[in-house]
Amino acid sequence: MRSIVKALLFLVFIALVGFTFVLNDDDSSALPTTDANEISLETKLPDFDPNIIDYVDLGTMKASWYGPGFHGRKTANGEKFDQMSYTAAHKTLRFGTLLKITNPKNGKSIVVRINDRGPYIEGRELDLSKAAAHELGLMRKGVARLKVEELKIKGLDEMVAN
Repeated sequence: MRSIVKALLFLVFIALVGFTFVLNDDDSSALPTTDANEISLETKLPDFDPNIIDYVDLGTMKASWYGPGFHGRKTANGEKFDQMSYTAAHKTLRFGTLLKITNPKNGKSIVVRINDRGPYIEGRELDLSKAAAHELGLMRKGVARLKVEELKIKGLDEMVAN
């Protein structure tokens, strides 16, 4: 029970702060930044039992990315869009939903948080931030079919109901 509470607090922290982590960090190249004065802070994440997280397979989705023209503008959930955070837009998923996105072409995976609506181009199901697209290796091609899994905490629905 204690590990469920820690994991829940961890996910709330991610949703509120917009912090996202890279699941495999074999690429040591840094992301380009939009602000030369940006300060990088290391964050110590709370310990939690990874066995309490379920990955719900949502299949593959055709994804694209967006960034420069929208940077600083308001997203559908009311926060400012930051092209260098790991976020995404989807037409129907709840705001705050965490998705593990994997590029099957190179095996890279990241976790993004849904904070916007879109994409608005027919046939596309997910719009990634510039940082997310960069990490997955989509910058050049711009569009790809990606494996998508939703992160859920085991037993959370029962815990909230009680």
